[in-house]
Amino acid sequence: MDMNKNAIIEALEPVLEEMGCFLVEVTVTSGNEIEIAIEKTEGVVEMEDCVRIDHFIHETFNQDEEDYALTVTSAGLDRPFKVFGQYRKAIGSKVTLSLKGGKRLVATLEAATEEALTVTYTAREAVEGKKKKEMVAHEETIPMTEINSVIPYIEFK
Repeated sequence: MDMNKNAIIEALEPVLEEMGCFLVEVTVTSGNEIEIAIEKTEGVVEMEDCVRIDHFIHETFNQDEEDYALTVTSAGLDRPFKVFGQYRKAIGSKVTLSLKGGKRLVATLEAATEEALTVTYTAREAVEGKKKKEMVAHEETIPMTEINSVIPYIEFK
């Protein structure tokens, strides 16, 4: 018998809310390997947060009755956003957008709705009356239907 993904999600929601976290993803394989990815509303997921969720799942779902393997992790900086809470948290920070048609864009996320993202960025462009290309500021609202993925932009200084 496979673990019930919906039962896991339902059990987790109040605990995550109390911890100041939200659920990004729950995957359950046919071999009962469970992976739970969480994110903090503010700040970063700490090891203690993952341990607390691990203990909660083991207390809630008896491993003797239902054999399963459990991994609890943070959403990760290299993974595309999956839930709206990740967009909301990223407002004011840089993100990399992969758009339909193959265009990639590094921009600051200014606003997010379920329908669209508003971003600002600069691009080197030809300016009328100038010989050299110049940096031009843009603000653009991009419909979610035009976006393939969004990931946090990691800047090394």
